[in-house]
Amino acid sequence: MRLSIVLLFWIIAFSAQAQSGYKLDFKIKEWKDTTVYLGHYYGEQTRIIDTTRSSSTGGFSFDNKNTIAQGVHFLVLKTPTGFSKIFDFVIGKDQFFSMETSVADYVKNMVVTGDEDNRLFFQNMIFYMERNAEAEPFIKSLRDSTLTEDQKKPAREAFTKVNDKVSAYQKDLIAKNPQLLTARLIKATMPVDLPASPKKADGTIDSTFQLRYYREHFFDNFDLADDALLRMPRPFYQEKIKEYLNKLYAPIADTIVVAIDKMVARGKKNPETYKYLVWNCVFTYQNPEIMGLDAVYVSLYDKYFASGEMNYWITDPVKKNLKDYAEKLRSSLIGKTGANLIMQDQNLLKRSMYDIKNKYTILFIFDPDCSHCKEETPKLVEFYNKNHVRFDVEVFAVASDTSMVKMKKFIKDFKTPWITVNGPRTYLPKHYSEFYHAETTPAVYILDNRHKIIAKKLPVKQLEDFFTKHEKFLQSNQPRKQPGT
Repeated sequence: MRLSIVLLFWIIAFSAQAQSGYKLDFKIKEWKDTTVYLGHYYGEQTRIIDTTRSSSTGGFSFDNKNTIAQGVHFLVLKTPTGFSKIFDFVIGKDQFFSMETSVADYVKNMVVTGDEDNRLFFQNMIFYMERNAEAEPFIKSLRDSTLTEDQKKPAREAFTKVNDKVSAYQKDLIAKNPQLLTARLIKATMPVDLPASPKKADGTIDSTFQLRYYREHFFDNFDLADDALLRMPRPFYQEKIKEYLNKLYAPIADTIVVAIDKMVARGKKNPETYKYLVWNCVFTYQNPEIMGLDAVYVSLYDKYFASGEMNYWITDPVKKNLKDYAEKLRSSLIGKTGANLIMQDQNLLKRSMYDIKNKYTILFIFDPDCSHCKEETPKLVEFYNKNHVRFDVEVFAVASDTSMVKMKKFIKDFKTPWITVNGPRTYLPKHYSEFYHAETTPAVYILDNRHKIIAKKLPVKQLEDFFTKHEKFLQSNQPRKQPGT
């Protein structure tokens, strides 16, 4: 008999531990026979993941045999004009709980049963609302342009005290509940405390210390391997990535790749954050605003996609698209030797870009029918007439259209003084677009006298400034003459 009782208790205990899926019970008294949707955040998106209907007494449940991904979720009602989000709540480790509230104030009237995470989540929201109300008059005074700084001093001190209350509350909540999702979400938004810069051996302040420290400790409060942080009301995960890369590192491709690898090493422990982190960076650098950072895209493709690292989730068609784009970029990255282009000019003569002996060659890829090309070409003519001797530069213009008639008309209309050839009338085994990425026109590449690509996709109005600065850079890097030589 004793054995049977022990066995019964063991079965009950095992069943409790093995409980899977979720069951979320809600009661909002004023809702009657209403369709309710369950959704969650994901980066910059929101997603609906379940639906149900409330009873005549306002009760409703969401349940499923599969566990819900942790993060901030919300209830949604459908209205005549679309969907309306009602309130946020968290789904952490415990996914069997109940919540009861009323429409008078969903947050303040919330009663949570069976889940410490949501109890703290709503308690935290109420605390913040109270502190915001407490700080409001001080903020108003600080924003008052009619007050002097001395007059604002009491408000500033009072506001600091409110901030100190919030900080102490956050730290206490995190210390007591480190594993709960609410604590992890709050910690993720907390800034890193920077220590004072130490003095160097010569007694001067180490001016780079704080930057180095901030880089090293940037993710101390933000766990890149916690996929729940992907599901926050604000796309905080994405914002942290951008801040880390854009503000803490110089926009140099090799530097950025090393920084991304450091992040990936942290996020790789979780397949979902690994996927999101790499994909987010790939998307960011496939068409970067800063010249030369498309090399980051190529490097990421090689390391994480061509290698098979991302095969656990990427589809073959998407992987092929990534590969095709990487190969389009690869041959025309800054620092690469640009391929020679050999085509027919308007007189059907064979013209080779490598025959140009000037210090610089501007490769100008255009479409005779392109409105933007028609806007940029007069600017390029003006630049050329003013600066081609000064900077020792020649232009090799490639028309993308097969029509020789259109090309000749373009040359005549804009009085272009440089070499113009017809791209499709080529002597090369491949189309020029396989050597120089030019999905949009006009596309500008600058090559030096060794045919090395030193700049690309610059607006024509920036050419003079680029050449001026590049010439100064070359002069500053010339070896200095030794005295007596």
